[in-house]
Amino acid sequence: MEKEIAKRLASRKLKQIKNEKLVPSAVLLLLVEKDGQYHVLFTRRSLKVEHHKGEISFPGGTVHPDDSDLLETALREGAEEIGLAPGDVMILGRLDDILTVSTGFIITPYVGIVPYPYAFQINKDEVAELIFVPLGALVRDGCMKASEVTQEGKAITTYAFDYQGDMIWGATARILKQFLDITIDTTGRGDTDNGAGDSTSNRSRDSKAECNGVPWARDKVPQP
Repeated sequence: MEKEIAKRLASRKLKQIKNEKLVPSAVLLLLVEKDGQYHVLFTRRSLKVEHHKGEISFPGGTVHPDDSDLLETALREGAEEIGLAPGDVMILGRLDDILTVSTGFIITPYVGIVPYPYAFQINKDEVAELIFVPLGALVRDGCMKASEVTQEGKAITTYAFDYQGDMIWGATARILKQFLDITIDTTGRGDTDNGAGDSTSNRSRDSKAECNGVPWARDKVPQP
């Protein structure tokens, strides 16, 4: 599967945003092969961070002066937030840049694969929990919701992935939608095996939620 994803990402023309008034940043959309199927790794932001407290997001952050490029930014942030060694990430490609109107960021997403199980080390100042979502859950009918909003006089379609009161929305949802549109065939929607299983982490407790019958496995980090 990773070869096909890399091929599709490499075959398209990237849309890049250049604006010196906005803050450049980068994130990692990470896949793990867990319990016989691919999952997307999300983080829930802690309540201590400056922006988007408590929201579900991808590991990532803003560019530092010492970063050689945006990929280094994404990998450095992954190491700082969840203890992911840059050498353990196989980068498959890059998605189009995403603009956040309210906070003024340009987000460059990179897609990668991480071995599993993995000894993630979560920075509790930035991340409250890891959430592993099966691709099969994300492409089930009814899991994604679309709506139109008006920004600066223009109608814009927004997306949200809703499950048991939690919401993946905003830039994270737009990045996720872009990834799914590129990599998941329409004819395959809903046909993925739906067993998510339990986490093997010995330093966290597990819970399950569902989106249309597909379990979402969470690795909770006890808060001090």
